[in-house]
Amino acid sequence: MPQPPSAVSRDEPVIRDRGDACPGALRLHAADDGFLARIRIPGGILGADAARLLADAADRLGDGHIDLTSRGNAQLRGLEASCGGELAAVLDRAGLLPAPGHERVRNVVASPLTGLDGRGRADVAPWVARLDRELCAEPAAAALSGRFLFAVDDGRGDVLSLSADVNVLAQGGGRALLWLCTGDGAPGIPGTAGAGGAGSAVAATAGGAGPLHLAGAIGAAAGAGSGAGAAGDGASAAGNGPASADSGGPRAVLVAADDVPRAAVAAALCFLDAARAAGTRAWRVAELPPEHRPRAADLAARLAAAGIPAEVVPLAAPQGPGGPEPLPGVVRGGPGGTAALSVLAPLGRLDTAQWRLLAGLSGGMRLTPWRGVVVPGLAAGAADSALAGLARAGLATAPESPWRSVTACTGRPGCAKALADVRADARAVAARATGPLPVHWSGCERRCGHPRGTAWVDLVATGDGYAVTLAAAGTAGPAHRTVKTSDLAAVLADARRTDVRRTDACRPTSHDAAKK
Repeated sequence: MPQPPSAVSRDEPVIRDRGDACPGALRLHAADDGFLARIRIPGGILGADAARLLADAADRLGDGHIDLTSRGNAQLRGLEASCGGELAAVLDRAGLLPAPGHERVRNVVASPLTGLDGRGRADVAPWVARLDRELCAEPAAAALSGRFLFAVDDGRGDVLSLSADVNVLAQGGGRALLWLCTGDGAPGIPGTAGAGGAGSAVAATAGGAGPLHLAGAIGAAAGAGSGAGAAGDGASAAGNGPASADSGGPRAVLVAADDVPRAAVAAALCFLDAARAAGTRAWRVAELPPEHRPRAADLAARLAAAGIPAEVVPLAAPQGPGGPEPLPGVVRGGPGGTAALSVLAPLGRLDTAQWRLLAGLSGGMRLTPWRGVVVPGLAAGAADSALAGLARAGLATAPESPWRSVTACTGRPGCAKALADVRADARAVAARATGPLPVHWSGCERRCGHPRGTAWVDLVATGDGYAVTLAAAGTAGPAHRTVKTSDLAAVLADARRTDVRRTDACRPTSHDAAKK
């Protein structure tokens, strides 16, 4: 029976015996449907010309689709093994390969609506561009894992839940907080209750759903002959936490906004030093043994040595309630009265016609870590009609869309490890299985691309159906008996309405080492 993510105990250091195998633009990954290329797009910010060149590559070299990842990057699938040189030339022409030796480490997520809706404490898009340049210019940074992640949050708290290794949170007065993440605690600001305490992302996600134990929901909806038994306890998906908190609670370093890009790269180098000292070949900060995790004071000392003034301070809360991802629809309040459009790609996949339509609306686009796209800079009067055109093209354009908060791995036929065509199964029940909680469909126990920093309903293919689990940030419920595909719509609809604040299905376990 599949276990909820993860199998690694927080009390045991992660010891790696190899480098990570994350695909890149130059390191193609062999899959059952051909080769796969993952193109890093820092902050998800992409110009129209680069977007069109990417679509041309998908048509000419791949399967005519572009996948959006949980880090706001793009993937091409169905590539031939021999196309690497031609793809690299296209990406170089598009400006997407500024430093070939660093191409897999340019993992930067940022608040997708920064500078577009009047919220947040700063427009962090320029910070992202400078961070990318600093990262590519630092030779030592090439040693980072392809899974190491930077998060740059404009103060609204949306990308703090994504378990980044280096976190930046904009403050007022031209300053920002910076910290290294351990992977423990709640989404958003660490040190809070991870299982749906007041104000947490879990509580916000659950909304007003009535109390419902997930095991009871499955039993009621699936009926008696759907499967046998319930598995034991499993482990959890982790939220976000700071480096080892100095006395007085969670701590961060306070730096000037102009110093953020250099300071963030210095924080990554601080991790690399700690990983070498630990000797465990850790890929991410949370994998370091506790005694080797850099403290805020360690980071401040390193910054001072680099000529970057920094002060160790308590970790402050983000502006507003934090989360959630941008809702589909028109976003108003942009520079000069402009509007932006926010849409979701069903199951994170766009065909090149949809992609070109998005790229042609205003001269740029932003890919989000929630497998959506934000199109900035539209005239306010043209936004509604443009959104209607995107709806006709098959994109999710309204908050009530059944595709909101529904994600899936590749599944069959693209992945040899998958036990089901999860995307087809998800499409079959999406309209009948809506609810407040996100849901993630996985073809195997690896759960590639599962949600971060929130509760979700976890479906894992078993070969005979799906095991259904309630997984929460910092907690996980037991894996339940297999549910037949014919019963999934009713089971899933009930499970997505589980009140994670009141259910006793979840209890704290270990951190998330699931593959991204």
